[in-house]
Amino acid sequence: MSPRSRNWFILLTVTALTLIADRVTKIVVANSFSLYETRDPPIAFLRHVFSFTYTTNTGAAFGLFPDHGIVFVIIAFAVVAAIIYYYRHLPVGYYLVRLALGLQLGGALGNLIDRLRQGYVIDFVDFNFWPLQDWAVFNVADSAIVVGVCLLAIVMLREDIYEQDTKTSLPESDTASEPGTSS
Repeated sequence: MSPRSRNWFILLTVTALTLIADRVTKIVVANSFSLYETRDPPIAFLRHVFSFTYTTNTGAAFGLFPDHGIVFVIIAFAVVAAIIYYYRHLPVGYYLVRLALGLQLGGALGNLIDRLRQGYVIDFVDFNFWPLQDWAVFNVADSAIVVGVCLLAIVMLREDIYEQDTKTSLPESDTASEPGTSS
């Protein structure tokens, strides 16, 4: 497999796995729960961390901006297009960036499918611990988007710090020859 195909394989695999996990969990919840029903997880110590509560959401991730579904359909299409465009222009490598974009793409597609099929997103993960006990109910797609954004931010911060360290550690003679500096 060439490096270029391997790079697309990463995006497609992460996107597909995220999308499958999101769709399967939403289908299970929709077919097993009544709307607004709450159930504890089967593992006892997790009951203090979260529960499953079947809700629907016409807004953005985590229940923000309810009843603006069409706006989020348009935004989702724009995000999908932007991710694919950006991905195409990444140099070979950048595996963490590719992973982050795959998570974001899978999450965006998962919630987009819900919005197009039903007009709302199915949410079901409900935190029970302080300080997040009042946090909005969410789903696998929302989680993938947040993890992807955080991972991308960490990679970008790490690169920025590396570039700053590299610039400050250059010897005087190298610094003077950089473009935009006078000698």
